[in-house]
Amino acid sequence: MQSLMRTLLTAAALVLPLALQAQTTAPAAPAKAPPTNFVAPAEPKPDESNAERGKTQPGNNAPFWRSVRESGEQPGYSSLPGAEKGMLIQPFVQYPGSRFTSAGEAWRQVRNNWILPYGGSLLLMVVLAIALFYWRKGSLGGHTPDTGRQIERFTPFERSAHWTNAIAFSVLALSGLVMAFGKFILLPIVGGTLFGWLSYALKTAHNFAGPLFAVSLLVVIFTFARDNLPRKEDLGWLARFGGLLGGAELPSHRFNAGEKLVFWAGVFLLGLVVVGSGLVLDQLVPGMAYLRGNMQVAHMIHAVAALLMTTLFLGHIYMGTIGMKGAYSAMRTGIVDEAWAREHHQLWADDIRAGKIPAQRTVAAVPPLAGQQN
Repeated sequence: MQSLMRTLLTAAALVLPLALQAQTTAPAAPAKAPPTNFVAPAEPKPDESNAERGKTQPGNNAPFWRSVRESGEQPGYSSLPGAEKGMLIQPFVQYPGSRFTSAGEAWRQVRNNWILPYGGSLLLMVVLAIALFYWRKGSLGGHTPDTGRQIERFTPFERSAHWTNAIAFSVLALSGLVMAFGKFILLPIVGGTLFGWLSYALKTAHNFAGPLFAVSLLVVIFTFARDNLPRKEDLGWLARFGGLLGGAELPSHRFNAGEKLVFWAGVFLLGLVVVGSGLVLDQLVPGMAYLRGNMQVAHMIHAVAALLMTTLFLGHIYMGTIGMKGAYSAMRTGIVDEAWAREHHQLWADDIRAGKIPAQRTVAAVPPLAGQQN
């Protein structure tokens, strides 16, 4: 009996490992077939590398700039000298009405959504107002026949300073308007190639005319400041718009209140702001840090002041050309008839007749008025 038990235990010890091994190696039962409407999920597609993106989407640098933004505001390394050369994107700011964005994008939003639309609308309204006024009133003056007695209104030096400044301003205004509004108006008409060359030529002219305008502006300010000082008669002139809406102009001195307003607001204030901001944009202010933020602020100030200055000068140019008979000739030749002086600047003509002001300031410019002492 004992020998039988020993034999069974020995057999179990040999068979049990073989059974366990057979169970682990046995083939699995076949899986159920998927239902007919089952759709296997697509395998996740790996991110497209920059090289592959360059082949399928040329010029798309989104992954690069995304990594730049994700890296934060820490500047990287750059071998170029100067400030901010290692900062690819400006720090992020909160622009009103939008999400956080870079300071450069905020500047672009202000330029495209505020300065250009409102500035362009203001210029257009002024042009339409001038056209309407000319249609209703025509050229002012010419109601009094010439007397043949001439007065020197502008000396050769005054005319040279004025025309130099006027020509420089015209170049700056034209080139500035093309740079600001050209891509919306001219580009669809003339095409990219011609517009590119035109923009480049006008930008170069803008850079050369800027210093000439700055110097001639200072000369104009010092030359005409004395005769543009406010006087008590100017208040009555302004209160009645100089009589332009009535039948006759109100008496004024050498320059009326409207011309003085253009001088102090347009030539002096806005002119100096335009010149100062232009010097910053040209990096001609010594000791200043020319960071991108400073340049963007200078550009916005320059653009706003230039648009307001152009608006004022549109009225001045109109009155000096087709808006008033004899005004353009006065600045071209420097000479006006006594009748013209009395019609448009009666107080100035009275002072000349009384001998308080000489009829000519240039030697042998014109003969003196009858009854006036040299």
